[in-house]
Amino acid sequence: MEHHEKWMRLALQLARSAEGQTSPNPLVGAVVVKDGRLIGMGAHLRAGTPHAEVHALDMAGPEAHGSTLYVTLEPCNHYGRTPPCTEKVITSGVKTVVIGSKDPDPRVAGSGIRRLQEAGVEVVLGVLEAECLRLNEAYFHHRRTGRPFVTLKTASTLDGKIATHTGHSRWVTGEAARAEVHRLRHIHDAIMVGVGTVLADKPRLTTRLPRGGHNPIRVVIDSRLRLPSDTPVTDVTEAPTWVFCTDERDPDKEEQLRAKGVKIVSTGPGPRVDLHRVMRVLGEHGVLSILVEGGGTLNAALLRERLVDKVIAFVAPKLLGGQNSPTSVEGEERETMAEAIHLRDLEVQRFGEDLCVIGYPVFPS
Repeated sequence: MEHHEKWMRLALQLARSAEGQTSPNPLVGAVVVKDGRLIGMGAHLRAGTPHAEVHALDMAGPEAHGSTLYVTLEPCNHYGRTPPCTEKVITSGVKTVVIGSKDPDPRVAGSGIRRLQEAGVEVVLGVLEAECLRLNEAYFHHRRTGRPFVTLKTASTLDGKIATHTGHSRWVTGEAARAEVHRLRHIHDAIMVGVGTVLADKPRLTTRLPRGGHNPIRVVIDSRLRLPSDTPVTDVTEAPTWVFCTDERDPDKEEQLRAKGVKIVSTGPGPRVDLHRVMRVLGEHGVLSILVEGGGTLNAALLRERLVDKVIAFVAPKLLGGQNSPTSVEGEERETMAEAIHLRDLEVQRFGEDLCVIGYPVFPS
């Protein structure tokens, strides 16, 4: 099994090289090995282009006969925008296929494995399965629930403040942490903020990496349409902007924003935007992942509705203080520590002087 893990790690590395490019398809890497030698490798680079297995087998050529194929995700067995990978594997004469994780897509869901076994190909399952599942956590979540995988990103001082009492927040964290945030934007389908953040900071919410990057859809939660028509996020030449509001929106402002190319979606009556409806609409439009970069009010609302799947919290070694300095999660008061939301599967990273805590929320029952 150890030698299987070695080659699967290479397949995982290949898959990650295409982060930010493949949505709504998953990240997939593949390698072909024969007599202990690497003879082919590939990654899925973009939806509509050949899958990882095809790239790897094409590189291996005739040598693929009698080889072992390592692939991070179950090969597809249906005609989509590309032919089924199972047929390519079978006709190449591969002897064994080592699979990291099954594909929950109803069009695959075990049928790829069955097709290979019926053709006499040996199948080995579950090698580095946890890593393969984590690689495509957004894809798996979307296939299972129909809604995007929501990551809540915060940046605060050591005492939990995200700005001074005047709203000044540039910069809480250092350059290295801010560069990581741009990488996170690159690998997500959408960025979500509340209108308060837009009014206070006038952000562009685009990806600014040294070599460019993918600009996600910008999603603004704005019940009454207070969004100014001349703020940077309404410039849709850089990235699309969707604004979710209620039926109580300002019709004149709606007309102004639509004229600029901003998409307006009402979630119905009521004083607040229905966040569950927001997630359903985005999921139906193929948005697999959302990076939330809002303030304490939006963060608290998403947590209250249990719509947060992951937390990435940057913490700067600074003490700000102040009773009126905002924190990363506002909302209603808690009575006891038993009501706190715990994070599981913790990971701690360092970016310059700043720490980054990553985990998955466990909501109190």
